Amino acid sequence: MVRLTRIYTRGGDKGETSLGDGRRVAKHDLRVAAYGTVDEANAVLGLARLHTAATSDADAMLARIQNDLFDLGADLCTPEREDPPHPPLRVVDGQVERLEREIDAMNAQLQPLRSFVLPGGTPAAAHLHLARTIVRRAERLMTELAMDEPVGGPALRYVNRLSDHLFVMARHLNGGGTQDVLWVPGANR
Repeated sequence: MVRLTRIYTRGGDKGETSLGDGRRVAKHDLRVAAYGTVDEANAVLGLARLHTAATSDADAMLARIQNDLFDLGADLCTPEREDPPHPPLRVVDGQVERLEREIDAMNAQLQPLRSFVLPGGTPAAAHLHLARTIVRRAERLMTELAMDEPVGGPALRYVNRLSDHLFVMARHLNGGGTQDVLWVPGANR
């Protein structure tokens, strides 16, 4: 487990930070941008949870996802290498499969889509749509990183599936889709 006794270290005062393997990189390094964006999405999920009942299935799913996002951040923070001295925390396929099961269960209860969905509806759904767009940005950063450095397949699949999960959950929390705000093409011409 992590044990923090000091919050500031002054180690980043010159624009660098440490990765999980101890290597120092610029704070604007693509890897740092990727896991920083994952952290940003996690913060928005915290806001969404302010609008879900603490005992609801949705809140429990979001709590698991928030924990998974810390796993994803740890995964991204530690570059892959052969024979590491300590096995790093990695996202695993079981986490992706859980998202898929949850997506399927929620989606089975939704009205079919008649148009694209605009972000909005209930406060929880609006926050989930924001989180979804941030997750998509994290995914773009991760796929860009993967062009130059190894990024785990489960991590890439997880972030791709997560944006779908958040979209379906937003619809679920919009009264099963009855409160979705639908795009009307050309409505304001």
